[in-house]
Amino acid sequence: MSFALSRTSALLVMDYQADVLSLMVPEPGPVLAAARRAIDAAHSAGLPVIYVVVGFRPGYPELNPQNERLSGAIRARGGFVIEDPRAAVHPDLAPADGDIVVTKRRMSAFSGSDLDIVLRSRGVDTLMMMGVSTSGVILSTTRQAFDLDYRLVVVADGCTDPDPEVHRVLVEKILARQAMVVSSTELEAAAASLG
Repeated sequence: MSFALSRTSALLVMDYQADVLSLMVPEPGPVLAAARRAIDAAHSAGLPVIYVVVGFRPGYPELNPQNERLSGAIRARGGFVIEDPRAAVHPDLAPADGDIVVTKRRMSAFSGSDLDIVLRSRGVDTLMMMGVSTSGVILSTTRQAFDLDYRLVVVADGCTDPDPEVHRVLVEKILARQAMVVSSTELEAAAASLG
């Protein structure tokens, strides 16, 4: 499959944090390699690379105790506190100078963040997305971005999920309804064609 990118495209690198990877990805090598390939391609083409991380203030004031599935699990385990080294982007994918880091408070990259403002201020209308996990940040962000009228590209091998079958079904049957689904090598080729 071939697809075209425009100068109004940006790459979203979502939830590639040490904490998230250690919880969800037993063998992160392949997904990290795909993500690195996509990041390098976006940088080479001069496209914005925007990292989205989940983070909370000490004491988790952003977590509502009524949402026990989210707040109970995070409070019990700890982590994801802004400035905690475990909440940092994985060192293999660390942001470069000029990359933007956005902090979110829920599953979607748009929830509790200034992502939409950052994108619209830069004139971005097409989002290339990858992240951990497919059933979390990717699904939630795809749905919200679609409703916000962004054009969407999901980098399938730059996404992973604790359940490989859930990943497969989402990529092949669900996400493809709202987004073009490509590989990191296809993204690399499309970015290279921008010259």
